[in-house]
Amino acid sequence: MKEFLAQIFQSVGELKEVYTLVDFYQYIKGVEYLICVAFFIVFTKFYKYINSPVKESVKDR
Repeated sequence: MKEFLAQIFQSVGELKEVYTLVDFYQYIKGVEYLICVAFFIVFTKFYKYINSPVKESVKDR
């Protein structure tokens, strides 16, 4: 598992050489899916943060 994660993080910034339009389309779709998954995760965390109740730091002033 550790080697798998290391390989993923190593290949994230790597430019991939494509030779055909189909290769290019598959590469772009893969990147698009990763961006979508990241957006949905960040959006749910942000939504929960925005709708959380406000904690009062000083009471009975």
